[in-house]
Amino acid sequence: MNFVIIFFGWIFSLCLHEFSHAFVAYHGGDTTVKDKGYLTFNPLRYTHPFLSIILPLLILLMGGIGLPGGAVYIETWRIRNRYWLSAMALAGPAANGVVAIVLAILLQVLPASTSNIWPGLSFLLVLQIWAIFFNLLPIPPLDGYNVLEPFLAPPIRQQMDRIRGYAFWILLLAIWYIPAISDFLWTVIFILASILGVNWGMVVLGQEYLMNFFRF
Repeated sequence: MNFVIIFFGWIFSLCLHEFSHAFVAYHGGDTTVKDKGYLTFNPLRYTHPFLSIILPLLILLMGGIGLPGGAVYIETWRIRNRYWLSAMALAGPAANGVVAIVLAILLQVLPASTSNIWPGLSFLLVLQIWAIFFNLLPIPPLDGYNVLEPFLAPPIRQQMDRIRGYAFWILLLAIWYIPAISDFLWTVIFILASILGVNWGMVVLGQEYLMNFFRF
């Protein structure tokens, strides 16, 4: 049961993340997202199913990191103004925030008789916090940078565009192989999750359930 909660809960949150980008884009002027099927929860309709679904799931299984998915393709020239562009980028992490708050509330109100599913819910909550914090880093092509990009001077945008193709992968490798960076990120995640009342014993147990499932 805990594996089902984590695995399918994570897929749902990835879909919600992408849906939220498309939903704001639709109201901001890019009505083509509806024809592309982005206003659904079908991961097969995303522009990059590998980046949006498969890669985050692989990273999750390899190290328990809540990696955000690749963004849906938005025709940004259709968006009304830079404020809508910024809001569109922020919508994805905001969706993860909503999921995190709902999970935190559930963990507080669920009766003791449901304690067998608390590890799955706790680990899923930490994944949401990972996705929020990681995705808000101001590095292209992450949403944190996309929130700021409409307000940057053209020379700065041009410089950042030059590293857009590989900055994400450098960041991912740095998290994986440079302990200081990984430790810093986990410290922030620990603080944020603790504020929401996460029981870290349950988180560890939830991660063990996930990993043990794939050992057989």
